[in-house]
Amino acid sequence: MLANWNKKTWFPNSREVFMSRFRRFRIIIIYAIALMVVLTWFSTSQMSVQAQGRPTSVITLDGRPLFKVSESGQFSAENRAADAKLILKAAVRSTEPAKVEILESNELPVIQVNGRHLLTVTQQDTPPGRTKQEQAQIWVQQITEAISQGQEERRLGYLWRAILFAVLSVLGAVALHLVLARIWRSWLRRLVPREANDPDTGAQPKGIELFLQLTLSLVRAGLWLGTVIYITDLFPLTREWSQRIANILWMSLTSPVISLGEKSYSVINIIILIALFFGLVAVAGAVTNLLRSRILRITSVSRGVQESIAVIINYSLIFIGTVVLLQIWGLDISSLAIVASVLGVAIGFGLQGIAKELVSGLVITFERSIEIGDFLQIGEFMGTVERLTARSTHIRTLDDITVIVPNSRLLDKEVVTWSHRSPVSRLVLPVRVAYGSSLSTVRSALLEAAKDNPDVLKKPAPKVWFKAFGEDSLNFQLLVWISQPRKQFQIKSDLYFQIEEVLRHRHVQIPFPQRSLHLQSGSLPLELSPTLEKSLSQLSEVLTAWLKNQSQNDNSNGSTKSSKERH
Repeated sequence: MLANWNKKTWFPNSREVFMSRFRRFRIIIIYAIALMVVLTWFSTSQMSVQAQGRPTSVITLDGRPLFKVSESGQFSAENRAADAKLILKAAVRSTEPAKVEILESNELPVIQVNGRHLLTVTQQDTPPGRTKQEQAQIWVQQITEAISQGQEERRLGYLWRAILFAVLSVLGAVALHLVLARIWRSWLRRLVPREANDPDTGAQPKGIELFLQLTLSLVRAGLWLGTVIYITDLFPLTREWSQRIANILWMSLTSPVISLGEKSYSVINIIILIALFFGLVAVAGAVTNLLRSRILRITSVSRGVQESIAVIINYSLIFIGTVVLLQIWGLDISSLAIVASVLGVAIGFGLQGIAKELVSGLVITFERSIEIGDFLQIGEFMGTVERLTARSTHIRTLDDITVIVPNSRLLDKEVVTWSHRSPVSRLVLPVRVAYGSSLSTVRSALLEAAKDNPDVLKKPAPKVWFKAFGEDSLNFQLLVWISQPRKQFQIKSDLYFQIEEVLRHRHVQIPFPQRSLHLQSGSLPLELSPTLEKSLSQLSEVLTAWLKNQSQNDNSNGSTKSSKERH
């Protein structure tokens, strides 16, 4: 069975599975190639900087570099280049063909343009293995070709061709921009997994999508930047302006801004270092995901142990890669002691909450008290652990809602783990029956209902406990063991349905609460104080006298009225 599973894992028959794995493999290859290209570029740039020994200055014409000159006697390289540029500009603006010749002065070749002294070729200008005369001949040829090309670019026919090429380049850039957008919609988006968490690799779609969008944006920006540079390079005036702007930007990016130890680093060095670090994190994540899906899944260890091993390997790769990257970069690790101390103080004061969560995540990872797949209850939340990160734990509740719980809460408060070490757990179902029911009948009925449920384990066997004599019922408890804690509420519901059916079939009544009210009539003995009795007797005498007086008045009024009627 393991051999079949391995065969399906390494040689998938499904085309969709093969394509998804091939896309993930392409992402790893892209990361690795980008990392190698940047490291190669950095090493070559460092070698070129080291090879540059003496100060030089470039002589340009219409923004195009011709050759470099060194300092000569009292004249610096910048002064020699500036004087030569002025003479070359005057020669290019003339409509007559330029006359470039070489004269001898003090055994040194002197280059003249239209009878004006351009420069003197010295030994400092000549590379090893070449004479001054040979160097002068090479420069004369370059100067002649550059002047001819500059005069040609100032004619009307060339300007119309340049405008046509500029329009075509803009249209081509727009077309490539739309093609890149179509590639993003139809190809790059397929590299992003549709699930919130790829079950095979654990890859997070947000990180992959962000990387792809950033790459697409950089390609588009490079496309339009190349188009602008190409258009400005077509015209002599704009070529010179763009060259100046490019030099200013390049100097601002390459000028040292941070010094650590004996070395200084520019803005572009810092940007490349940050890009390499993110590439390192991406490569470490891809290697970890590949290890998780291809090697750890074959082993017989639990899912929690696999996740712990993957997290440790991921952090180890990032740490080792960072140290190696800093060493390749030429950064002395000991010079970071001050930065590390400042960072430690910041963590101690401002970032203590994040540090607490990170330390809690490491404790949980190494202690393995909570693992992937455990069913636990934290406060009012109950669910399955889906993912363990350095800062938080993702729990999928019974309502299929993901709750992100900080790791410190798992250590500071009590956590009920239903499946820790073993998924077997016990359920207690209280049952009440009416007085007069047969206890053996009730016991057999509850055990029958438990045995008929397929989710109830046979071992340990279900049990029935007689708890107490209640006010209006006999109280029992049915104890069953299950291996799927996540389905405990569904299992309870199914058991209650079966219990009700079995009890009704065996004519066992389930009582409902009853209350009786008894009333008793009779004389109530009242004891009054003497003062109250005297007051009540006096009040009774006064009322009696008043009633007697009222009756006499009524009688006298009635006799008077009858005598008047007779008369």
